[in-house]
Amino acid sequence: MGVYLSTPKTEKFSDDGENGRVRYGLSSMQGWRATMEDAHAALTDLDDSTSFFGVYDGHGEKHEVSMSVMAPDDRIIADLTEVCCFAGKVVSKFCAKYLHRQILRNEAYSTGDLGTSLRKAFFRMDEMMRGQRGWRELAVLGDKMNKLSGMIEGLIWSPRSSEADEQVDDWAFEEGPHSDFSGPTSGSTACVAIVRNNQVVVANAGDSRCVISRKGEAYNLSRDHKPELEVEKERILKAGGFIHAGRVNGSLNLARAIGDMEFKQNKFLPAEKQIVTASPDINTVCILKLINTSLHAYLLVWLLCDQLELCDDDEFLALACDGIWDCMSSQQLVDFVHEQLHSEAKLSAICERVFDRCLAPSTAGGEGCDNMTMILVQFKKPIASASPVEEEQISESEPAVNELK
Repeated sequence: MGVYLSTPKTEKFSDDGENGRVRYGLSSMQGWRATMEDAHAALTDLDDSTSFFGVYDGHGEKHEVSMSVMAPDDRIIADLTEVCCFAGKVVSKFCAKYLHRQILRNEAYSTGDLGTSLRKAFFRMDEMMRGQRGWRELAVLGDKMNKLSGMIEGLIWSPRSSEADEQVDDWAFEEGPHSDFSGPTSGSTACVAIVRNNQVVVANAGDSRCVISRKGEAYNLSRDHKPELEVEKERILKAGGFIHAGRVNGSLNLARAIGDMEFKQNKFLPAEKQIVTASPDINTVCILKLINTSLHAYLLVWLLCDQLELCDDDEFLALACDGIWDCMSSQQLVDFVHEQLHSEAKLSAICERVFDRCLAPSTAGGEGCDNMTMILVQFKKPIASASPVEEEQISESEPAVNELK
């Protein structure tokens, strides 16, 4: 449920940007929650032909433990409170800072295999948050004593530049008091979209969501990973977990996330088969410009591809955390954005209006009380139109796409 404020924080952080391919607007608002645990990233130019957008929704509370500093004669000379694990907002910040960088660093990215580079980057987040280096980076992104401790340990334990340069991945191993840190027990969702030329690749772990508007109709490009989904339930049970009241092991209401290391401790299972996994679903819709192709062959291509190819009918993408989707369906959001576009050109302002519509008047019901983050990405014309054969193929594929709604 989380902790709520007596009055919501309705101040909004908003931004807009564009290049020759797309323009975007984004906004975030803390709302009724006691802390802001969402984070985001928006880069119109990840490289010369690629744009990147991502939303990250942190979860899990930090816990504090009291410690006493003892003198040699057992006198207590100081009482300190140490934060012994990291809040979900720290994990979401970590993802917003590093995930897109890891996509770029992956060899698969340079060969054009965006799906593989995305998948590896998601898993890499878990790897990077472990050990002394992971603890220190999370601490610097955190608050109060953790942040101060991280900075101090950075001065003491971080490798010198000559040592770091020897590391191919530039994420040097560090010795230190947290060398055995297994990673944060809190976690974050991640829903990201890459736009390259006329293609979109979407990767998602958790219940944040990406939706595309095609001729005013909403198509989900991601699936909400809830424990009750059959494929998630099967993995959870096989890994030794259980589901109670819709939550993994009675606590987490997500089946996939970055972080949440307490659910990833089975040393006999690979990362993708743990109770909770960071393994993202990669969107597998591909509308190729195939002429004189049978429906059977087309469907085979649809199953094997990692990209959705854009056409003139595609208007915008919306990426948002569950604070929005708890209050509006995908189609309701698309309809609302369409309505607003008639009178508002600034995309971030439309995101802000979505928040105002979703914000609950009180915390009595729960819905409309979460943090809210949304990125709206509008495609600039011209985008090559589909041929008549392609239009038929798109129409035939709609039932398979709509099952994700």
